[in-house]
Amino acid sequence: MSELILHHYTLSPFSRKVRSVLGYTQLPWQSALTREMPPRPVLDHLVGGYRKIPVAQIGSDVFCDSRTICTEIAQLANKPELDVANVSGEIQAFVSEADVKLFFACIGQSVSWKLNKKVLKQMSLLDLAKFMIDRINIGRNMKTPVLKPAEAKVYLKSYVADLEQRLEQQPFLFGSSPNAADFAVYHCFWFMRDVAEKPTFGGFEKFNGWLDRIAAFGEGNVSEINAESTLEIARASEPRPIDDQWKQDSAVGQQVSIAPADYACDTTQGILVGSSDDRWIISRSDSAVGKVHVHFPKQGFALKPL
Repeated sequence: MSELILHHYTLSPFSRKVRSVLGYTQLPWQSALTREMPPRPVLDHLVGGYRKIPVAQIGSDVFCDSRTICTEIAQLANKPELDVANVSGEIQAFVSEADVKLFFACIGQSVSWKLNKKVLKQMSLLDLAKFMIDRINIGRNMKTPVLKPAEAKVYLKSYVADLEQRLEQQPFLFGSSPNAADFAVYHCFWFMRDVAEKPTFGGFEKFNGWLDRIAAFGEGNVSEINAESTLEIARASEPRPIDDQWKQDSAVGQQVSIAPADYACDTTQGILVGSSDDRWIISRSDSAVGKVHVHFPKQGFALKPL
């Protein structure tokens, strides 16, 4: 099996989530850096129209959304608690809130000159202007309501106070070791505290100690790979076999489109070849990579027959 490849960019919060999980598990992985926004001509060969980051790749199997990527890492590392499907209903609800409500509250409160300076180091002024326009357009077309700035500020203060109380008697959010919840929450506050450097939570000792513990896991055993080389890896591989249990859905075998249901709702088209309780797999062909299987979570995505 090929080593896991992560297509990402440095300041992407959800990429940081996955990199932190990889740091915790110490799995070897390869880093394929991509642009902060489309066009991403290399990555498009693998995923079609899908535009969110990060994307992971193992041979000619491609995994979209951090939830699906973390499921793969959990299996590879034999740490089932990192897969949200394997934790309690309470933790699943906690993760669902973090993925949307908490994430956008933190992003909205992260505007700062220090953040702007870091972004400018990653891209030109022209690209920054295009990036801002891109993100404004995403915001206008969002299908998920987000908190207004004043509401977000109150919400975050209450949220962090709750985390501080949770962490009084234990080092991680739900016990003595991290699980899916810790990483789902961490990257939101990583962006706010460590990237934007907002001095908002200085009085919460336990909370900041927890952030530091997650940060101390690092990003794992990583090596760099040229983005174009990832296409060669996909072209030289065959998608992994799909068990019959994944073929019970009546839509299997049909041409479909899949897109996020909340924001950045660009579609990917292909033939549905697998369906489970929490995942869809579509097969698509591209002249640069041959046949690839693209994996999507069901939560937060919508599938339509074509």
